[in-house]
Amino acid sequence: MAVCARLCGVGPARGCRRRGAAREQRCGTADSEPDTDTDPEEAGGGGVTEDDEAAERIEGGRPLPPSVVACPAARAPLSLLELPPELLVQIFGSLPGTDLPSLARVCTTFRRILSTDTIWRRRCREEYGVCENLRKLEITGVSCQDVYAKLLHRYRHILGLWQPDIGPYGGLLNVVVDGLFIIGWMYLPPHDPHVDDPMRFKPLFRIHLMERKCATVECMYGHKGPHNGHIQIVKKDEFSTKCNQTDHHRMSGGRQEEFRTWLREEWGRTLEDIFHEHMQELILMKFIYTSQYDNCLTYRRIYLPPSSPEDLIQPGLFKGTYGSHGLEIVMLSFHGKKAKGTKITGDPNIPAGQQTVEIDLAHPLQLPDIENLRDFSELSRIVLEVQEQVRREEQEREQRQEEKEHSQQAASQPASPLRGEGAEGEETAAGAQGTTQDKASASQPFVLPMGVISRNEDYPRTCRVCFYGTGLIAGHGFTSPERTPGVFVLFDDDRFGFIWLELKSFSLYSRIKVSFQNAQAPSREAFDEMLKNIQPLAT
Repeated sequence: MAVCARLCGVGPARGCRRRGAAREQRCGTADSEPDTDTDPEEAGGGGVTEDDEAAERIEGGRPLPPSVVACPAARAPLSLLELPPELLVQIFGSLPGTDLPSLARVCTTFRRILSTDTIWRRRCREEYGVCENLRKLEITGVSCQDVYAKLLHRYRHILGLWQPDIGPYGGLLNVVVDGLFIIGWMYLPPHDPHVDDPMRFKPLFRIHLMERKCATVECMYGHKGPHNGHIQIVKKDEFSTKCNQTDHHRMSGGRQEEFRTWLREEWGRTLEDIFHEHMQELILMKFIYTSQYDNCLTYRRIYLPPSSPEDLIQPGLFKGTYGSHGLEIVMLSFHGKKAKGTKITGDPNIPAGQQTVEIDLAHPLQLPDIENLRDFSELSRIVLEVQEQVRREEQEREQRQEEKEHSQQAASQPASPLRGEGAEGEETAAGAQGTTQDKASASQPFVLPMGVISRNEDYPRTCRVCFYGTGLIAGHGFTSPERTPGVFVLFDDDRFGFIWLELKSFSLYSRIKVSFQNAQAPSREAFDEMLKNIQPLAT
């Protein structure tokens, strides 16, 4: 921006000021004085009587009179002010919208040019993807600059993926720019047990610009249409919503009608269709608990997991079957020799934010032939042998670490890396990873052992590779949590499963195929920090 100031003759250099003053006397631009406004809403603000006329000339591409167009065309221009206004519109329109307020401070000529709607229409399109015909806004008296400054720029921090604080249940909210609205869509898994069906979604709130003063926030909860709401941005990665008219959430038939309507939407069935008494209790409990949050919710930002070429498959969000709890959303991420499945939605046993499964990529499993695989005891024997091997390796690592610490204390200088912890460990991990990639490229027959319960019998009958893993189980209220051994089964790029040995149950996971915007983590460290933060939120 300092370069722009010097080119205009208002920069800090004294020579620039003298040349600028001489040009102003020659060309009649003595009104080009510094401005101090920084708000995007005022980047093209008024206060100059000829603004509308100048903007109209710029918008139409007609040449300005000689008093405004700077100097003869026989020589190269020495200042941005000597460029044609329509060219300045193109230049300014290519700059980020957040830089334009500083540009408007340079001089009133720049400020006048920045009142051109063409500039802000382009910023709305390139920065936020607004493709609608913004010229229609002229009827309501709302300019493209108003849309950018009072809607898009003001609420830019809430765009992306969020997890609502609904106790153990969590959720997945996607806030997007949709036309001339900002809408918060709550994503819901398909009805149990159809894990391969697409996600469902419903609007929770929307923000739009009805008049030039400020944006309007509306709550979309309930069945009576949009009504008055409020959004408070607590900090960059946290915001809250509040409904100011909760009577719109109530139904004429009372709580019974509300429950039956919620049951059809949430589970796709009626209470008479659910014969399992324990499942009825879980459903009723969820309805009572979540109904307490229909007027006020707090959201924490979540990121999609970063990927690398070494990952077994593309990380991301998956839908998974969890017995009587129905389908839940899990985030699969890779961390070196480990893969983690973190719950985005949860239940009273394992709440949202907890690590539901952990896969040990350094310990692939060789499944028996298809006949022996039907025998649950045979699969258990293989898994328990690997579990014992993993336990011994952990003990050896701990012992080596203790010896290393003792040797460092005795020698009072850094000890050289032990062989088992350094090169040999890396070679073992690299060898296991290479073997894994080779096995993952081929497929082998797969069938669930007898006695293992699956909510979805339509699981794949071939798999690429299997790994030893652990799954988190707990009592109601997340009591007595413990990790138990299991089998991670990779079917293809978009589906995997997990066999819980202790529960004798099988969970099938299918990728959520939605392109989420503004959801990438700025760094690996930011993603890891996010995983740590959502666990205390849910617990």
